[in-house]
Amino acid sequence: MRLINNFQNSICSVGTFSKCADPAMIECIGLAGFDFVVIDLEHGPNSFETAQDLVRAAVIHNLTPVIRVGENNESMISKALDIGARGVQVPQVNTRQDALRVVDAAKFSPEGNRGVCRFVRAAGYSSKNKNEYFEESNRQNLIIIHIEGRTGIENFEEIIDVKGIDIIFLGPYDLSQSLGVPGQINHPKVIEAMKTVIARASARNKFVGTFVETPEDYRMWKDLGLIYLAYQVDTGIFYDACHKICHELKQL
Repeated sequence: MRLINNFQNSICSVGTFSKCADPAMIECIGLAGFDFVVIDLEHGPNSFETAQDLVRAAVIHNLTPVIRVGENNESMISKALDIGARGVQVPQVNTRQDALRVVDAAKFSPEGNRGVCRFVRAAGYSSKNKNEYFEESNRQNLIIIHIEGRTGIENFEEIIDVKGIDIIFLGPYDLSQSLGVPGQINHPKVIEAMKTVIARASARNKFVGTFVETPEDYRMWKDLGLIYLAYQVDTGIFYDACHKICHELKQL
């Protein structure tokens, strides 16, 4: 899959968040050439049952499905991976203990204590050799944690040392709120805080990602070495396209 291959070769990947429940939207994202899609179960209306069909739609088009769970919750993380997500994205990781909980829930023994069931979609409903399934899951599934608050930044040195975390995702909106400038994701306070984390991560050869809303921001963060960039949200992209078309037509 695109994101997995790019990650293994340290190549920058571009994706988008999805809040829609229709697999057709996921297929469009894949056909358009995005590398990954973040199926949003934190802010979006989707359930795990709905998300399973969205994962299927992504896989059909070589689009890497990542699920953002609603919270740092063992059951949610396990379900996301059981239905076939190739990555799990966990919000509000603020301490080393938070990060350890994520890894423990996402990895099978001996690397963690993820609940074991081989009768799920990720295991081919038991058609896969169980030992190969456990090993493959630990090796290939990506663990992505959100650092999106002042506390997470203050504890970053401890968080980054946790073994098993693949990508540090900087959430600019929540971070802006934590820093007293809600919604101002390009405020100097936000940019400075993010650059500080990026520099610390780079010094440890750790990968970082973030959310962007413009091509200019995409270029800025890519040039700073980020390899996991989520561009907007499917609902926002659709609105922007509709608005542009409607405006142009009404000028005729």
